Amino acid sequence: MVDNMNSKILVTGGDGFIGSHLVEELVRQGRSVRVFCCYNSFNSWGWLDKSDPNTRDKIEVILGDIRDRYCVTEAMRGCDSVMHLAALIAIPYSYVAAEAFVDVNVKGTLNVVEAARQLGVKKVVHTSTSETYGTAQFVPISEEHPLVGQSPYAASKIGADQIAMSYWRSFDVPVATVRPFNTYGPRQSLRAVIPTVLCQLIDGATKLKLGAASPRRDFNFIEDTVSGMIAILDSEKSIGETINIGNGYDISIGDMVDICMEITSNQVEIETEEQRIRPEASEVERLLCSNEKAKTLLGWEPKYHGHEGLRNGLAKYAEWLMVRENRQSYVNTDRYVI
Repeated sequence: MVDNMNSKILVTGGDGFIGSHLVEELVRQGRSVRVFCCYNSFNSWGWLDKSDPNTRDKIEVILGDIRDRYCVTEAMRGCDSVMHLAALIAIPYSYVAAEAFVDVNVKGTLNVVEAARQLGVKKVVHTSTSETYGTAQFVPISEEHPLVGQSPYAASKIGADQIAMSYWRSFDVPVATVRPFNTYGPRQSLRAVIPTVLCQLIDGATKLKLGAASPRRDFNFIEDTVSGMIAILDSEKSIGETINIGNGYDISIGDMVDICMEITSNQVEIETEEQRIRPEASEVERLLCSNEKAKTLLGWEPKYHGHEGLRNGLAKYAEWLMVRENRQSYVNTDRYVI
């Protein structure tokens, strides 16, 4: 098994919300990190541009395209482990660009595990999503729950998950799949419900624009998602396994909004916008994580647990959003983002 404290780790999608936090934590722990970011003509490293200079100075960044096998292979060359996060994740956008989701999520994952096979990489942590479960058929949702693609996004991630694990079964590529539930926290984009709600309230909205308020979600603070991912990276027991990372507590969107109103001291009327509502058969009504496997196999537990943990996480996120410098990346907060 690879010694991840003394080896090089490739993080695909390290420029994104979860990826940037993961990169920072790996660097804080003294690990050697190479980051594969989506190519752009601005030479931007995404959220890593906002990282502490000490972090930026300690990472190697390669710009490329996860859909290009050559780019992926060259980025991986010389690395011992891979944490694969690069993906398209916006569910509403998957309704209008389904082919792009297949290209990035399925083919991109194929490129990662094939490169890992060719190069003899010693660990691949593939990132899934709780959306692959669809509406809960039983709760809490364990890793044995059926997979149901209720959106093109979810279907593409199911395909990616199956490709990743097939390389473990077929070629002994040491793959582990992490399946985070709804992660939230600093840097999350306005396409997600929590930053949409908090930003509107902090901006002093008199009416809160919202989609469906009844679905229930298991919200997981970013610090817990990152710690769970690293626990999977470091554990020999995780190879060949799919492991949920979640709070183990669910709440309706409406009740979550009430907590946000309390935190921001802004009580407003909720205004439902039709464009923010998913097609009826595509809406996932409930997600509640069973994190027993992570606890038993990895010794991992969420720090922000239960109702109080959620409130603490939301308060921490709101405090971050109130800093002017942080808010510069959040504009047009009342405009719907697909």
